Amino acid sequence: MPWSNQSGGGGPWGQRGGSGGGKSPWGSGGPQGNGTPPDLEDILRRSQDRLKDFIPGGSMGGRGLIILLLGVIAVWLLTGFYTVRPNEVGINMIFGRFTGTSGEGLRYNLPYPIGRVVKPNVTAQQRVEVGYRSTPTGQGRPRDVIEESLMLTADENIVDIDFDAVWQINPARPQDFVFNLQNPEGTLKSVAESAMREVIGRRNIQAILTTEQASVAQEVREIMQETLDAYGAGVLTNVVQLQAVRPPSEVQQAFFDVNAAQQDAVRVQNEAGAFASRVVPEARGEAARTVQQAEGYREQSVADASGQAARFRQVYEEYRKAPDVSRERIFLETMERVFGGLD
Repeated sequence: MPWSNQSGGGGPWGQRGGSGGGKSPWGSGGPQGNGTPPDLEDILRRSQDRLKDFIPGGSMGGRGLIILLLGVIAVWLLTGFYTVRPNEVGINMIFGRFTGTSGEGLRYNLPYPIGRVVKPNVTAQQRVEVGYRSTPTGQGRPRDVIEESLMLTADENIVDIDFDAVWQINPARPQDFVFNLQNPEGTLKSVAESAMREVIGRRNIQAILTTEQASVAQEVREIMQETLDAYGAGVLTNVVQLQAVRPPSEVQQAFFDVNAAQQDAVRVQNEAGAFASRVVPEARGEAARTVQQAEGYREQSVADASGQAARFRQVYEEYRKAPDVSRERIFLETMERVFGGLD
Protein backbone atom coordinates (compact mmCIF):
# COMPACT_ATOMS: atom_id res chain seq x y z
CA MET A 1 0.00 0.00 0.00
CA PRO A 2 1.29 3.54 -0.66
CA TRP A 3 1.25 4.42 2.98
CA SER A 4 3.40 1.47 4.12
CA ASN A 5 6.63 3.37 3.46
CA GLN A 6 5.32 6.65 4.82
CA SER A 7 4.01 5.55 8.21
CA GLY A 8 6.58 3.00 9.31
CA GLY A 9 4.65 -0.05 8.12
CA GLY A 10 1.50 0.84 10.05
CA GLY A 11 -0.79 0.70 7.01
CA PRO A 12 -3.11 3.59 6.06
CA TRP A 13 -4.03 4.02 9.69
CA GLY A 14 -0.51 4.82 10.91
CA GLN A 15 1.16 3.36 13.98
CA ARG A 16 -0.58 2.89 17.29
CA GLY A 17 0.52 5.29 19.95
CA GLY A 18 2.19 4.32 23.21
CA SER A 19 4.74 1.66 24.06
CA GLY A 20 4.54 -1.87 25.31
CA GLY A 21 4.75 -3.81 22.09
CA GLY A 22 1.66 -2.30 20.45
CA LYS A 23 -0.80 -3.29 23.24
CA SER A 24 -3.96 -1.22 23.49
CA PRO A 25 -5.34 0.04 26.83
CA TRP A 26 -7.77 -2.89 26.71
CA GLY A 27 -5.06 -5.56 26.98
CA SER A 28 -3.19 -7.70 24.51
CA GLY A 29 -6.05 -10.05 23.47
CA GLY A 30 -5.55 -12.39 20.53
CA PRO A 31 -5.30 -16.18 20.44
CA GLN A 32 -3.36 -18.18 23.00
CA GLY A 33 -0.05 -19.85 22.35
CA ASN A 34 -1.70 -23.23 21.54
CA GLY A 35 -3.75 -21.67 18.72
CA THR A 36 -7.15 -22.39 20.44
CA PRO A 37 -9.73 -19.62 21.03
CA PRO A 38 -9.36 -17.96 24.45
CA ASP A 39 -11.76 -18.86 27.26
CA LEU A 40 -13.81 -15.71 27.91
CA GLU A 41 -14.63 -16.68 31.48
CA ASP A 42 -10.96 -17.33 32.17
CA ILE A 43 -10.00 -13.92 30.74
CA LEU A 44 -12.61 -12.15 32.87
CA ARG A 45 -11.52 -14.00 35.99
CA ARG A 46 -7.85 -13.18 35.45
CA SER A 47 -8.67 -9.54 34.70
CA GLN A 48 -10.66 -9.34 37.92
CA ASP A 49 -7.76 -10.86 39.87
CA ARG A 50 -5.37 -8.28 38.36
CA LEU A 51 -7.67 -5.41 39.24
CA LYS A 52 -7.92 -6.64 42.82
CA ASP A 53 -4.13 -6.41 43.11
CA PHE A 54 -4.37 -2.63 42.49
CA ILE A 55 -7.20 -2.07 44.96
CA PRO A 56 -6.50 -1.89 48.69
CA GLY A 57 -8.14 -4.66 50.63
CA GLY A 58 -8.50 -6.86 47.58
CA SER A 59 -12.10 -5.86 46.91
CA MET A 60 -13.72 -3.37 44.55
CA GLY A 61 -17.06 -1.67 44.77
CA GLY A 62 -19.08 -0.13 41.99
CA ARG A 63 -17.57 3.30 42.58
CA GLY A 64 -14.03 1.98 42.38
CA LEU A 65 -14.78 0.22 39.14
CA ILE A 66 -16.13 3.44 37.64
CA ILE A 67 -13.06 5.39 38.75
CA LEU A 68 -10.78 2.76 37.29
CA LEU A 69 -12.73 2.72 34.04
CA LEU A 70 -12.58 6.51 33.79
CA GLY A 71 -8.84 6.39 34.39
CA VAL A 72 -8.36 3.87 31.62
CA ILE A 73 -10.45 6.02 29.27
CA ALA A 74 -8.41 9.11 30.20
CA VAL A 75 -5.16 7.30 29.47
CA TRP A 76 -6.60 6.05 26.19
CA LEU A 77 -7.65 9.57 25.18
CA LEU A 78 -4.16 10.88 25.94
CA THR A 79 -2.72 8.48 23.38
CA GLY A 80 -4.44 10.56 20.69
CA PHE A 81 -1.76 13.25 20.84
CA TYR A 82 0.79 13.04 18.04
CA THR A 83 3.54 15.18 16.52
CA VAL A 84 3.79 16.19 12.86
CA ARG A 85 7.32 16.91 11.64
CA PRO A 86 8.10 19.77 9.20
CA ASN A 87 8.40 17.33 6.29
CA GLU A 88 5.09 15.60 7.05
CA VAL A 89 1.37 16.19 6.79
CA GLY A 90 -1.01 14.47 9.18
CA ILE A 91 -4.01 12.73 7.61
CA ASN A 92 -6.76 12.26 10.20
CA MET A 93 -9.43 9.56 10.01
CA ILE A 94 -12.36 8.59 12.20
CA PHE A 95 -13.72 5.07 11.69
CA GLY A 96 -11.69 4.92 8.50
CA ARG A 97 -13.23 8.07 6.99
CA PHE A 98 -10.96 10.99 6.09
CA THR A 99 -11.70 14.00 8.30
CA GLY A 100 -8.91 16.44 7.46
CA THR A 101 -5.20 17.17 7.45
CA SER A 102 -2.95 18.66 10.09
CA GLY A 103 0.25 20.65 9.81
CA GLU A 104 3.50 20.76 11.73
CA GLY A 105 3.43 20.58 15.53
CA LEU A 106 1.60 18.78 18.33
CA ARG A 107 -1.83 17.62 17.14
CA TYR A 108 -4.69 15.50 18.39
CA ASN A 109 -7.03 12.94 16.92
CA LEU A 110 -9.15 10.28 18.56
CA PRO A 111 -6.86 7.32 19.20
CA TYR A 112 -7.00 3.76 17.93
CA PRO A 113 -9.33 1.94 17.30
CA ILE A 114 -11.68 4.87 16.63
CA GLY A 115 -9.23 7.22 15.01
CA ARG A 116 -6.16 6.81 12.84
CA VAL A 117 -3.41 9.19 11.69
CA VAL A 118 -1.14 8.71 8.69
CA LYS A 119 1.87 11.02 8.35
CA PRO A 120 3.34 10.76 4.82
CA ASN A 121 6.59 12.54 4.00
CA VAL A 122 5.59 15.22 1.47
CA THR A 123 9.08 16.64 0.81
CA ALA A 124 10.99 13.45 -0.01
CA GLN A 125 12.06 13.25 -3.67
CA GLN A 126 11.30 9.82 -5.10
CA ARG A 127 12.65 8.49 -8.41
CA VAL A 128 11.21 5.94 -10.80
CA GLU A 129 13.48 4.39 -13.45
CA VAL A 130 12.21 3.41 -16.90
CA GLY A 131 14.28 1.43 -19.38
CA TYR A 132 17.03 0.58 -16.91
CA ARG A 133 17.68 -0.41 -13.31
CA SER A 134 20.58 1.04 -11.36
CA THR A 135 22.54 -1.07 -8.91
CA PRO A 136 21.58 -0.94 -5.21
CA THR A 137 24.85 0.82 -4.38
CA GLY A 138 24.56 3.28 -7.26
CA GLN A 139 27.88 2.08 -8.66
CA GLY A 140 28.57 -0.04 -11.68
CA ARG A 141 26.78 -0.29 -14.99
CA PRO A 142 22.95 -0.14 -14.85
CA ARG A 143 20.96 -3.07 -16.18
CA ASP A 144 19.07 -2.38 -19.41
CA VAL A 145 15.36 -3.29 -19.53
CA ILE A 146 14.69 -3.43 -23.26
CA GLU A 147 10.96 -4.15 -22.96
CA GLU A 148 10.64 -0.67 -21.45
CA SER A 149 13.35 1.21 -23.37
CA LEU A 150 12.67 0.31 -27.05
CA MET A 151 10.22 2.79 -28.59
CA LEU A 152 8.87 3.46 -32.09
CA THR A 153 9.43 6.88 -33.68
CA ALA A 154 7.23 8.78 -36.14
CA ASP A 155 9.45 7.76 -39.10
CA GLU A 156 9.12 4.07 -38.13
CA ASN A 157 12.56 3.74 -36.56
CA ILE A 158 13.33 2.29 -33.14
CA VAL A 159 15.14 4.24 -30.46
CA ASP A 160 16.49 2.96 -27.12
CA ILE A 161 15.72 5.42 -24.29
CA ASP A 162 16.62 5.20 -20.60
CA PHE A 163 15.11 7.89 -18.38
CA ASP A 164 13.83 8.55 -14.89
CA ALA A 165 11.13 10.73 -13.36
CA VAL A 166 11.57 12.52 -10.03
CA TRP A 167 8.34 12.93 -8.05
CA GLN A 168 6.98 13.70 -4.61
CA ILE A 169 3.68 13.61 -2.75
CA ASN A 170 1.61 16.72 -3.40
CA PRO A 171 1.60 18.64 -0.08
CA ALA A 172 -1.77 20.13 -0.99
CA ARG A 173 -3.46 16.73 -1.59
CA PRO A 174 -1.63 14.05 0.41
CA GLN A 175 -4.91 12.24 1.10
CA ASP A 176 -5.23 11.47 -2.62
CA PHE A 177 -1.87 9.70 -2.53
CA VAL A 178 -2.80 7.71 0.58
CA PHE A 179 -6.25 6.59 -0.54
CA ASN A 180 -6.08 6.48 -4.36
CA LEU A 181 -2.69 4.89 -5.11
CA GLN A 182 -2.28 1.24 -4.25
CA ASN A 183 1.11 0.81 -5.96
CA PRO A 184 2.79 4.22 -6.36
CA GLU A 185 6.01 3.02 -7.99
CA GLY A 186 4.23 0.75 -10.46
CA THR A 187 1.69 3.44 -11.32
CA LEU A 188 4.36 6.10 -11.83
CA LYS A 189 6.42 3.74 -13.99
CA SER A 190 3.44 2.91 -16.21
CA VAL A 191 2.43 6.56 -16.59
CA ALA A 192 6.01 7.64 -17.38
CA GLU A 193 6.53 4.91 -19.98
CA SER A 194 3.19 5.66 -21.65
CA ALA A 195 3.93 9.39 -21.81
CA MET A 196 7.39 8.80 -23.30
CA ARG A 197 6.01 6.46 -25.98
CA GLU A 198 3.41 9.07 -26.91
CA VAL A 199 6.01 11.83 -27.28
CA ILE A 200 8.54 9.66 -29.16
CA GLY A 201 5.82 8.50 -31.55
CA ARG A 202 5.36 12.09 -32.74
CA ARG A 203 9.03 12.77 -33.59
CA ASN A 204 11.62 11.54 -36.09
CA ILE A 205 14.64 9.66 -34.80
CA GLN A 206 17.17 12.25 -35.97
CA ALA A 207 15.52 15.01 -33.94
CA ILE A 208 15.24 12.74 -30.90
CA LEU A 209 18.94 11.87 -31.01
CA THR A 210 20.14 15.44 -31.56
CA THR A 211 18.22 18.65 -31.02
CA GLU A 212 14.93 17.85 -29.25
CA GLN A 213 15.90 15.89 -26.14
CA ALA A 214 15.14 18.80 -23.80
CA SER A 215 11.71 19.36 -25.35
CA VAL A 216 11.00 15.62 -25.17
CA ALA A 217 11.72 15.54 -21.42
CA GLN A 218 9.58 18.62 -20.77
CA GLU A 219 6.63 17.31 -22.78
CA VAL A 220 6.78 13.93 -21.03
CA ARG A 221 6.70 15.66 -17.62
CA GLU A 222 3.64 17.69 -18.63
CA ILE A 223 1.77 14.64 -19.92
CA MET A 224 2.62 12.69 -16.76
CA GLN A 225 1.30 15.47 -14.55
CA GLU A 226 -1.94 15.74 -16.53
CA THR A 227 -2.48 11.98 -16.30
CA LEU A 228 -1.73 11.80 -12.57
CA ASP A 229 -4.05 14.73 -11.89
CA ALA A 230 -6.79 12.94 -13.82
CA TYR A 231 -6.22 9.86 -11.64
CA GLY A 232 -6.37 11.98 -8.47
CA ALA A 233 -3.00 10.51 -7.50
CA GLY A 234 -1.79 13.34 -5.26
CA VAL A 235 1.64 13.29 -6.92
CA LEU A 236 3.82 16.09 -8.33
CA THR A 237 6.18 15.23 -11.20
CA ASN A 238 9.15 17.53 -10.67
CA VAL A 239 11.49 16.61 -13.53
CA VAL A 240 12.06 14.01 -16.24
CA GLN A 241 15.71 13.21 -17.01
CA LEU A 242 16.89 11.40 -20.15
CA GLN A 243 19.80 9.19 -19.10
CA ALA A 244 20.58 7.61 -22.50
CA VAL A 245 19.16 8.05 -26.02
CA ARG A 246 20.62 5.80 -28.72
CA PRO A 247 19.73 3.48 -31.60
CA PRO A 248 19.26 -0.20 -30.71
CA SER A 249 22.60 -1.97 -30.26
CA GLU A 250 21.91 -4.32 -33.20
CA VAL A 251 21.84 -1.44 -35.71
CA GLN A 252 24.11 1.10 -34.05
CA GLN A 253 26.97 0.69 -36.55
CA ALA A 254 24.64 0.99 -39.55
CA PHE A 255 23.05 4.05 -38.00
CA PHE A 256 26.45 5.63 -37.40
CA ASP A 257 27.40 4.95 -41.05
CA VAL A 258 24.20 6.58 -42.28
CA ASN A 259 24.75 9.49 -39.94
CA ALA A 260 28.32 9.92 -41.21
CA ALA A 261 27.07 9.90 -44.81
CA GLN A 262 24.48 12.52 -43.94
CA GLN A 263 27.15 14.66 -42.33
CA ASP A 264 29.32 14.32 -45.46
CA ALA A 265 26.37 15.40 -47.59
CA VAL A 266 25.83 18.42 -45.38
CA ARG A 267 29.55 19.26 -45.58
CA VAL A 268 29.52 19.08 -49.40
CA GLN A 269 26.43 21.26 -49.51
CA ASN A 270 28.10 23.79 -47.25
CA GLU A 271 31.23 23.83 -49.42
CA ALA A 272 29.12 24.27 -52.56
CA GLY A 273 27.25 27.08 -50.91
CA ALA A 274 30.52 28.77 -49.93
CA PHE A 275 31.85 28.42 -53.50
CA ALA A 276 28.64 29.87 -54.91
CA SER A 277 28.79 32.70 -52.40
CA ARG A 278 32.29 33.55 -53.65
CA VAL A 279 31.86 33.03 -57.43
CA VAL A 280 28.44 34.59 -57.93
CA PRO A 281 29.46 38.02 -56.54
CA GLU A 282 32.60 37.95 -58.70
CA ALA A 283 30.55 37.15 -61.82
CA ARG A 284 28.07 39.84 -60.96
CA GLY A 285 30.89 42.35 -60.51
CA GLU A 286 32.44 41.43 -63.86
CA ALA A 287 29.06 41.76 -65.55
CA ALA A 288 28.57 45.15 -63.95
CA ARG A 289 31.98 46.31 -65.21
CA THR A 290 31.17 45.10 -68.75
CA VAL A 291 27.85 46.92 -68.67
CA GLN A 292 29.56 50.09 -67.47
CA GLN A 293 32.14 49.87 -70.28
CA ALA A 294 29.40 49.37 -72.85
CA GLU A 295 27.49 52.31 -71.46
CA GLY A 296 30.63 54.45 -71.69
CA TYR A 297 31.30 53.40 -75.28
CA ARG A 298 27.69 54.12 -76.20
CA GLU A 299 27.79 57.54 -74.63
CA GLN A 300 31.12 58.33 -76.36
CA SER A 301 29.83 57.16 -79.76
CA VAL A 302 26.66 59.17 -79.38
CA ALA A 303 28.68 62.23 -78.41
CA ASP A 304 31.03 61.85 -81.42
CA ALA A 305 28.12 61.39 -83.78
CA SER A 306 26.33 64.36 -82.28
CA GLY A 307 29.47 66.50 -82.68
CA GLN A 308 29.97 65.48 -86.29
CA ALA A 309 26.33 66.16 -87.05
CA ALA A 310 26.55 69.58 -85.45
CA ARG A 311 29.68 70.36 -87.42
CA PHE A 312 28.02 69.22 -90.64
CA ARG A 313 25.00 71.40 -89.97
CA GLN A 314 27.29 74.34 -89.31
CA VAL A 315 29.15 73.81 -92.60
CA TYR A 316 25.86 73.37 -94.41
CA GLU A 317 24.59 76.68 -93.08
CA GLU A 318 27.73 78.41 -94.32
CA TYR A 319 27.39 76.66 -97.65
CA ARG A 320 23.85 77.94 -98.05
CA LYS A 321 25.01 81.49 -97.50
CA ALA A 322 27.77 81.35 -100.21
CA PRO A 323 27.66 78.16 -102.21
CA ASP A 324 30.44 79.06 -104.68
CA VAL A 325 32.85 80.22 -102.02
CA SER A 326 32.08 77.23 -99.82
CA ARG A 327 32.59 74.75 -102.67
CA GLU A 328 35.95 76.33 -103.53
CA ARG A 329 37.07 76.32 -99.87
CA ILE A 330 36.03 72.71 -99.39
CA PHE A 331 37.81 71.76 -102.62
CA LEU A 332 41.00 73.51 -101.54
CA GLU A 333 40.92 71.95 -98.02
CA THR A 334 40.37 68.53 -99.52
CA MET A 335 43.21 68.89 -101.98
CA GLU A 336 45.44 70.14 -99.17
CA ARG A 337 44.71 67.04 -97.09
CA VAL A 338 45.29 64.78 -100.08
CA PHE A 339 48.53 66.34 -101.33
CA GLY A 340 49.75 67.78 -98.06
CA GLY A 341 51.91 64.74 -97.31
CA LEU A 342 53.63 64.69 -100.73
CA ASP A 343 57.07 66.19 -101.21
